[in-house]
Amino acid sequence: MSLSRSPSPLPGGGWSTPGLTSGQSSPTKRNYGGHNGNANIVSWASAKAKSDSVNGYPSFSTRGNFFGRHARKLSHSLPSFNLGRRKSYAEKEKLGRGRWSSIRIPGILGQIATRFGRVGRRTRLRLLLILGFTLAAILFYVSPLLYVWRRTSFLGGGSKFVVILASNQGGGVMEWKGPREWAIERDSVKNKKAYAKRWGYDLDIVDMTTKKRYAHEWRESWEKVDTIRTAFRKYPRAEWFWWLDLNTFIMEPSYSLQSHIFNQLSKNTYRDINHYNPLNISHPFTQLYLDEVSRSPVGDGKPESINLIIPQDCAGFNLGSFFIRRSEWTDRLLDIWWDPVAYEQRHMEWEHKEQDALEYLYASHPWIRSHVAFIAQRKINSFPTGACDENGQDPHIHYNAEDRDFNVNMAGCEWGRDCWGEMYSFRQLSNQLNRNPWEKFKDAVSDKAKKLWNGPPEVKKEEETGKDKSGN
Repeated sequence: MSLSRSPSPLPGGGWSTPGLTSGQSSPTKRNYGGHNGNANIVSWASAKAKSDSVNGYPSFSTRGNFFGRHARKLSHSLPSFNLGRRKSYAEKEKLGRGRWSSIRIPGILGQIATRFGRVGRRTRLRLLLILGFTLAAILFYVSPLLYVWRRTSFLGGGSKFVVILASNQGGGVMEWKGPREWAIERDSVKNKKAYAKRWGYDLDIVDMTTKKRYAHEWRESWEKVDTIRTAFRKYPRAEWFWWLDLNTFIMEPSYSLQSHIFNQLSKNTYRDINHYNPLNISHPFTQLYLDEVSRSPVGDGKPESINLIIPQDCAGFNLGSFFIRRSEWTDRLLDIWWDPVAYEQRHMEWEHKEQDALEYLYASHPWIRSHVAFIAQRKINSFPTGACDENGQDPHIHYNAEDRDFNVNMAGCEWGRDCWGEMYSFRQLSNQLNRNPWEKFKDAVSDKAKKLWNGPPEVKKEEETGKDKSGN
């Protein structure tokens, strides 16, 4: 029996097709020559052997032609698949193999997938990278994920900082607040909320409404000490607390406290008060019974020992903006700072109240000096023109827009100056300095259009002077 793939109807195998069986030639007269010019007659056996050697697997046939007799039954029992409009397997292989097809995804998405599949591999990788960067930017700068990142203690570290804002100072008790006072408070609170939200800090807005703490005294300005102790209990995981008066405005919200100060605390602060000493405090202590740290002008010199950071203005310590750290040393300082006995004995001598009290403690106690550091006034507490100096030209104190000072404090504006006017002008200046590129482009186009419409300023002035002369 022959083992051909298709059983031959002839005994002994082979086919009756002319040109494929031995001994018979093709009916055509054309004769193809081999390499030597001889006729090459192909027999069925030689073609079958050549096919087996190329395909690599032997031929097979069943006894009794089982598949031939049962082919219809087997084909009907097999599952059928809907191939859509192209039901031919050959056509499907020809048109769909190795290509992106929009048939499976209807509509615009299918067209996009088809066009994306037609581009080259490198272009496809570049598009995927651009898409990945876009999604990452959206996740980190639009979604709340950025806030979580910056707030996490082991990543951004925002949870270690608390901003304490004093609000409603004396409102409704000592005097009634007018529209300007409410507008100042609204702008200041909005400014601090936006800054704390941006960097993941906690914001503690404290109502400083005057309270009668003791039956024999009004101690409104001294509540700053008691408020800090309350914040320690309210935020047990925080490390640094930034006190801000109400008449302050953060001019550069893009500066984080970490990058602006605390990442290089030793570089941004100084321990020796002789570097800038408007109070003329004798420093350091020289008593021999004190230890080396107390007699050193810089304490132990380690940034880890700094627990209080204070700026100095032309008159001495300024507590409109300062940092205090949670520690056992701080607890002792707050206890002695808030001591009612010391207040009762010296509050008439301390014109600036808790500020003068802290200066007295610093000058009298060696254990306090070794943990206090000072920071440049313009680093966290710049003054506007009119504070400390009517001209406002002191480079150590007054605000400078070219240097992009971080925070401005309108200290003493309620004594002969316009607090609302200063707050409004600094708010507008901050918005102008912190414009994004799109806002800068719009403003440039708007300014150009105004110049073209109104003409040069010199021509406009000449026209106005001509009108005045003709009118007179």
